[in-house]
Amino acid sequence: MRLALVAVGRLKRGPERELADTYRARADALARGLGFAPVQVTEIPESRARRAPDRCDEEGSLILGAVMPGSALMVMDEGGRPVTSTGFADQLGAWRDGGRSGLAIVIGGADGLSEAVRQRADLLFAFGAATLPHGLVRVLALEQVYRAMTILAGHPYHRGAP
Repeated sequence: MRLALVAVGRLKRGPERELADTYRARADALARGLGFAPVQVTEIPESRARRAPDRCDEEGSLILGAVMPGSALMVMDEGGRPVTSTGFADQLGAWRDGGRSGLAIVIGGADGLSEAVRQRADLLFAFGAATLPHGLVRVLALEQVYRAMTILAGHPYHRGAP
């Protein structure tokens, strides 16, 4: 199963980039043994349209164009629902075992996401009610992919209740 992180904007060098790369490498090290491909990161350029709705629509078209057909779509959205790490691992395993070709985790731009992206989503996900910087959301998303893999592998990294 292919795994992709599709994010609007470029993550510059610095602590967030280093941490994101660390969790991506950790996930990639476990991926093959669990039936996953390494995590592919696609950075979508921020739209330069004048109006926010136009920026969302333009970015949304690029996001949807970057998602492989047949992939599940998990969209990071402030209006989404929180999911436990175990719940995410269970969902990831169910998508894999159910024959989905991939999972694309989407992080939108500063203006949010187009309605087309929200409608296409299999899961609208939020890390909570707080607004978080996009770079930090990327780190958290990659950490959760890694944590989900450790849960699926039965690794002691996740010590939460079963």
